[in-house]
Amino acid sequence: MNIAEYKNLSKIIATYLKLDFQTEIMQRLAHQQTDLRKIAFISDEFHEYITASDAEFFAQSREAKCINIVATQSYTSFLNAIHNEHTVKAIIQNLINKFWFRTDDIVTIEDAQKQIGKEAKIKYSTSISEGAKETNYSYLLNRFQSQNANLSESINQYEQIEYVYDTNFFSQKLETFECLAFLSDGYKIIPPIKLKLIPHFIQDNYRF
Repeated sequence: MNIAEYKNLSKIIATYLKLDFQTEIMQRLAHQQTDLRKIAFISDEFHEYITASDAEFFAQSREAKCINIVATQSYTSFLNAIHNEHTVKAIIQNLINKFWFRTDDIVTIEDAQKQIGKEAKIKYSTSISEGAKETNYSYLLNRFQSQNANLSESINQYEQIEYVYDTNFFSQKLETFECLAFLSDGYKIIPPIKLKLIPHFIQDNYRF
């Protein structure tokens, strides 16, 4: 059902179907089934259908062998939909693997930065100073003139703790079809890496 044409009705029906699907999945755990077939829940523009109960479902659905794949414009879109910051954080926390594309949303950027963490970065500072023993004012040139002058330059190196990826990385450096991936192999977290994604409509002509 086209959400642009039937906005409210589309949301109601889609939300009902989502909750009915989640109930069916959770019954697997209630019946203690052992031979479970893997199943997936996939939703684009998930902020249109998000509800507070999704936090509990995402936390338990892995045990029922349900794979959840959702996409949204920003974390702020989640917050605007359910108006509860703690619930939004719980939902995001239970989505282990994340792909952050270019965004200007500061809430999304800050959450990504905090999850990836900080590191020590080397910084340099340079200072130049000039000294002179004799300085006279030239009325002809209308300026001071120094004799026996000397220049000194000092370069300092120091460490500063900063986020691994700054705000400009998310808002300016990520190009179209590029993302920062935060993934797990099921046992450990893989170090965040910048990925170039190949859309299906151009992959045949793309040179690797």
